[in-house]
Amino acid sequence: MKILTYPDPILEKKSQNIKNPLDPKIKKLVPEMLKLMRESNGMGLAAPQVGESIRLCIIEYRGEVYVLINPKITSHSKVKDFSEEGCLSFPQKFIPVNRFETVQVRYLNENGEKCKIKARGLLARAFQHEIDHLDGILFINR
Repeated sequence: MKILTYPDPILEKKSQNIKNPLDPKIKKLVPEMLKLMRESNGMGLAAPQVGESIRLCIIEYRGEVYVLINPKITSHSKVKDFSEEGCLSFPQKFIPVNRFETVQVRYLNENGEKCKIKARGLLARAFQHEIDHLDGILFINR
């Protein structure tokens, strides 16, 4: 497994919803993605970045791992924050991106359970960045 880099066309394609979060393929993919993300010194990784056009992403923040299946931003702050971002699909590229300061996200976890989280700051930025990947939106387009 390797991280695809721009301009690979899968990176700009909208991903498909996952019908069965407990599918053995998903169960196998999550730890592989987590290992690759850590080896690459990343904070998040979306399935399209490893060639899988499905709505799955992972984020690790302050020692906690978030596995998001079919995530959706359900609300956000009016306030935005302009800050520099990097992306594993754009090695050594950092650009300023305007993102909502807080977001609320609904998703299924790796056990297929419905979850909701409200995040702010860097974690909110990571959620937005990874969900953009699932929608085929790259940070250079923001």
